[in-house]
Amino acid sequence: MFLIGCSQDQQNQLSRKVVEFLDSDYRVTFANGTTEKTWIIKNGKVTSTEKGYYFFCDEKKHYIQVPVENTFIEEIDR
Repeated sequence: MFLIGCSQDQQNQLSRKVVEFLDSDYRVTFANGTTEKTWIIKNGKVTSTEKGYYFFCDEKKHYIQVPVENTFIEEIDR
């Protein structure tokens, strides 16, 4: 997993990829064995690539990459 600042260029790259989930609020959870990590996305996007990863920026503007496998995405009611 990668956590770095989400620059404008990275945000533009996200918007150019195939959009899986459009502007909304989401809870993204990666769970594999004893490892579980959850992120909240407020009014954001979750995108994917053909290489099998989801990409998104969390509430703190961190750029996150997680494998599609073992990742669960839930829309949160606004």
